[in-house]
Amino acid sequence: MDQPSRFVKAYRNDPFLNGKEGRTLRILAEYLEPESRFEHYQVQDTIVFMGSARTPSQEKAEAALADALANGGDVERAEIDVEMAAYYEKSRELARRLTEWSKGLSDPERRFVVCTGGGPGIMEAANRGASEARGMNVGLTISLPKEEFDNPYTTRELSFHFHYFFMRKFWFAYLAKAVIVFPGGFGTMDELFELLTLLQTGKIRKHLPLVLFGSRYWDEVVNFDALVKYGNIDAADVDLMMRTDSVDDAYDYIVKELSAHGMPEPGATL
Repeated sequence: MDQPSRFVKAYRNDPFLNGKEGRTLRILAEYLEPESRFEHYQVQDTIVFMGSARTPSQEKAEAALADALANGGDVERAEIDVEMAAYYEKSRELARRLTEWSKGLSDPERRFVVCTGGGPGIMEAANRGASEARGMNVGLTISLPKEEFDNPYTTRELSFHFHYFFMRKFWFAYLAKAVIVFPGGFGTMDELFELLTLLQTGKIRKHLPLVLFGSRYWDEVVNFDALVKYGNIDAADVDLMMRTDSVDDAYDYIVKELSAHGMPEPGATL
């Protein structure tokens, strides 16, 4: 009978791998392991959907409002949730339509795969729409102190779980050929403004159409015109984004941009 060895190889040394000294290896793993899966499933280009994890579906929002009205709950909050739920349904519809368009392309490799942060809300809606179109879709979830969220519509083989925010955001940007940003909070703002900074400074060299969905929300939450007024961005920087409230307009714009700029060469280069 073989005796257990008292020697432990470095790559099996859990205290080392999980300690400070192994951080570089953990970071590298969050690059190499997703890369190998993307290559295996021939995912080279994505359409990224960003937005709040708190946005409910229309069905859930209307049920919550009915409950609030019947039982003396927070009706004002429930009414706002019903208003915001429209974005869930629009994210779902847009992802479905873009997936159907992508599946109709003649390219044998998977192109323009819907990609989200893998969580609930707007992310769930986009993964759901892609799933309803019978398309593979990506979820890039992140481990959080309180919980690690996921949604049931992400393709299992393309569901990733990250520890490092910057590695997760790398994979958002690296494969993206288009980005749609729905109303969201701190996380959505972080992702949006990092992409805008990379585009503004030319660190993203590829053509990357960026749609800001929900004009009323974004006009109220971020005053881009004031940034121009006070000289902190150029007027041309505002044109880095296409702003709309229409699924049809967003779909037409993205399809036109991807048809013109997204298909000559596979993959993405920062």
